[in-house]
Amino acid sequence: MTARTVVLTGASDGVGAAAARLLAAAGERVVLVGRSPAKTRALADELGAPAHVADFAELAQVRRLADELRDAYPRIDVLANNAGGIMGARHVTADGFEATFQVNHLAPFLLTHLLLPRLLESRAVVVQTSSVAARRFGHLDLDDLQNERRYTPNAAYGDAKLANILFTAELQRRHGGPDGLAAVAFHPGMIATSFAAGSTSWFRYVYRTPLSRLVLEAPVRGGERLVRLACGTPGRDWEPGAYYERDVRVPGPPEAADPALAAALWDASAAMLGLTPHG
Repeated sequence: MTARTVVLTGASDGVGAAAARLLAAAGERVVLVGRSPAKTRALADELGAPAHVADFAELAQVRRLADELRDAYPRIDVLANNAGGIMGARHVTADGFEATFQVNHLAPFLLTHLLLPRLLESRAVVVQTSSVAARRFGHLDLDDLQNERRYTPNAAYGDAKLANILFTAELQRRHGGPDGLAAVAFHPGMIATSFAAGSTSWFRYVYRTPLSRLVLEAPVRGGERLVRLACGTPGRDWEPGAYYERDVRVPGPPEAADPALAAALWDASAAMLGLTPHG
């Protein structure tokens, strides 16, 4: 059986690194994408895997990454948009976008868009790492996507994770079925990683104190959940366009079931990035 090419962002640490090790052990060709050159190279050397470095806080690096991936890989069987995180005080990137929204939503939206012809040719699977924060804190306002009026780290993160679920549903609607692409979103779990280390959110108390031993799972558990979707068969092992928590399909927040909101978010995101809205 020919190994599939799996592009995995956020691969240098935590859930991403755990998933990369599992995918490599399963015989897949893992393409690592990480923000830290040192961590990404160390894992690439460990696994004998190709690696690319890109910081999603700079969209020029996302565009460069897309060029590198298109040039290097004639097939991309799986794109796992796993990079993301929660921030501290509100910060606007050099691209002009609130950092949480850019890193968690706009950057993977852009990467997926730029790779879309290759993904469609490959009849690829797109796995989006979301979060239960979408249900607990997410409430998208299309007139305030960058949280200029109501910013808190949790609200911005919840909104971005809700955007991940809506993006997944709309990607499936636009390019699933006859086009052959299959998209799915999931919550990896409360995982013991460096998540929230640089944030002012109360999440940091859960992740950085002895309490973490009681409530958090090992990174391999989140990696296993990602791998089940990446390696599973759409329509048999999981439902395209759906959202999963602990390997179970769940409805997600009420807004996630609004197709008009999903379409409007897609068009708004494309306009922000200067892309063709219906591509």
